[in-house]
Amino acid sequence: MVSVSDSTVVATTPRETFEYLDDPHHHVEVTPSLVSVENVQPLDNGGKRAEFVYSIGGVKLTGELVETTHRPDERMVFELRGQLTGEITLTFEPVEQGTRVTYSAGYDIPGRALQRVAAPFVRRYNEREIRTLLANLTTRLED
Repeated sequence: MVSVSDSTVVATTPRETFEYLDDPHHHVEVTPSLVSVENVQPLDNGGKRAEFVYSIGGVKLTGELVETTHRPDERMVFELRGQLTGEITLTFEPVEQGTRVTYSAGYDIPGRALQRVAAPFVRRYNEREIRTLLANLTTRLED
């Protein structure tokens, strides 16, 4: 599994930040390689389930996001199912300047040989992706 994490502070409240990201369609606005989110359905835990298309290196991967943890203003955890598997965790912490948003992700790479070759590329790619996502989130919420 490849794991990456980063955080930023946005000048909005945890509630505003959480509510923005609680709409899966907004993830397309801030996540550079997320092509689409469709068929969004509510879950009993307050979270959402949605189908997604993600593009990495020109290869489109399809799957499903299932929000396994939904704690308003605090935490979201998504399980990735399909061609891309893993878990994404978003945490929201109140700070003096607004909200510290931490985005952590772990992705499974199939096959041991592929893991050794692809893991460094996937890690660097996802580190850049998360930095851009957090910068886009800041721009969306603060403008």
